[in-house]
Amino acid sequence: MINSLSEKFYGLYRIESARLNGFDYGSNGAYFVTICTKFMQPHFGKIRNGIMGLSEIGCRIWECWLAIPSHFPFVILDEFVVMPDHVHGILMIDKSNASSTVRTQNLASLRMEGNGYQNKFGPQSKNLSSIIRGFKIGVTKFSRKINPKFTWHPRFHDRIIRNETELNRIRKYIRDNPGNWKKRNE
Repeated sequence: MINSLSEKFYGLYRIESARLNGFDYGSNGAYFVTICTKFMQPHFGKIRNGIMGLSEIGCRIWECWLAIPSHFPFVILDEFVVMPDHVHGILMIDKSNASSTVRTQNLASLRMEGNGYQNKFGPQSKNLSSIIRGFKIGVTKFSRKINPKFTWHPRFHDRIIRNETELNRIRKYIRDNPGNWKKRNE
């Protein structure tokens, strides 16, 4: 006999996490993130001749991105671009306090959590998800004043950057993204 609704629907309708299972997303490393608007709505501006022209919301995105280290002092910002309906950026987490730069020889060594009890949803502060959540909140508060229907896609995409070759390839992808927009969207 089922005692509660939570037991009845346990394991059903659950969307699996897009994060690497067991990885500590609060650990030092470099992370490539892509954050999209819901239904890929082009709220952030338009691309003409390979150049992104920012809307008012697009400008706010830059301000919020640049403010991330003010709220998360252990974050170092790297390459970033605003596209009409999404953003790409590289965030580096460096909690070592030894320096203000992340050594790229071993950007993310896939350290796994394994020290006893783990929160079912993982640590909820000072990690990649909390950084992105704070960024999205800052943009949303401003954007809803301009467009009450503005909303983000509920998730974001990430890639753990493992070495300098991969870091440089992703930097180039981000820089080239506006120029490649027309090719993808014709």
